[in-house]
Amino acid sequence: MVVQQRRCGGGPLAVLALAVAGVVSVVGGCSGTGGDDGDGAGERVARAGPAGTPVAVVRGAAEALTGAGSAEARTSMETSAGGTRVTIRGKGAYDFRRQLGEIEVVLPKDAAGAEEHRPITELLAPGALYMKNRGAGVPDDKWVRIDTTSLEDGNLVTGGVTDPTAAAELLRGAAEVTYVGRTELAGVEVRHYRGTADLGRAAREASPSSRGAMAAAAKGFSTDTVPFDVYLDDEGLLRKVRHHFTFATEGPAVAVVSTMLLYGFGAPVSVELPRGADIYTGRVQQGRSGPETP
Repeated sequence: MVVQQRRCGGGPLAVLALAVAGVVSVVGGCSGTGGDDGDGAGERVARAGPAGTPVAVVRGAAEALTGAGSAEARTSMETSAGGTRVTIRGKGAYDFRRQLGEIEVVLPKDAAGAEEHRPITELLAPGALYMKNRGAGVPDDKWVRIDTTSLEDGNLVTGGVTDPTAAAELLRGAAEVTYVGRTELAGVEVRHYRGTADLGRAAREASPSSRGAMAAAAKGFSTDTVPFDVYLDDEGLLRKVRHHFTFATEGPAVAVVSTMLLYGFGAPVSVELPRGADIYTGRVQQGRSGPETP
């Protein structure tokens, strides 16, 4: 696939472009399964699983993950703009109690169709995102640190990976949730729910360590609600979630679909955050012809 490289102007999409600079820049100005039972049986089956209404069950997903401790994760982030789709994929593990994780992010081919660039290693921590193999003038042995509480999207799309805690915390704002039905996901029986998350409510209901990032996200999107599809197992553990984000730019709206798949609950997670001496403090190129940022 050939992807045209251009820069978007400002906002979260500019930061998303920053995360994959030199590979994909999304343009400002360029641009989810199952059915209801129909007879109330769907709601009866939903009640046979985790206790509570569909809204209550979905809102409790973040707490359930904290109880589970940790999980392995696969992620994808698809951006659609002007008829062009770009997908960034990731794989790693995450500790929901400490809110620490490591994800290896695989970038798509560049505009010239060259081979894939080196994967970016991302470390996720409360209030911070660290990236290595960032490119754009950053030495290979250095990390870039981003304060996620200062991001307009609260790190929901910034690094090409939605922070697993942020993805779950967003569901605390769930509203108008519908139980779709049972299905199987990677050999596990799950219940599929569909609804929208209110960003303002998610920020108010977020856990203390996530409140700053969620409050930022509540201000950074073109709408106050985020459509989602979520799949929970019989214990209420989040197995898969897909969020649909929309950004308003100077041109047509830009759509970003972020998907997270969780499995291997309880897996050990070892994350060592970079020392101060290993963090790059120079200027980072934002694009081939664009300005640089600190």
